[in-house]
Amino acid sequence: MPKKKPMKNDDESDDLRPEYDLRQLLKGAVRGKYAERYKEGTNLVLLDPEVAKAFPTEQAVNDALRLVIQLSTIPGGQKRVRVKQR
Repeated sequence: MPKKKPMKNDDESDDLRPEYDLRQLLKGAVRGKYAERYKEGTNLVLLDPEVAKAFPTEQAVNDALRLVIQLSTIPGGQKRVRVKQR
């Protein structure tokens, strides 16, 4: 595994555009917001915007996924898994 190069402290290593103000970008940010969930083994998944619109809460997402699981185990049905190609 290659060693990481030390960070430079000059302007050359700063690739943030000048129009971005970190104080504004990080305003209201909470460090470690999901740390407890991560420790518990919770899976965090980033939904595409159009998918997120269809599911207003995490409970709605979980209910829909549980239904998919139930439907995939219907006796006599063939298990088919479709993967959307990007």
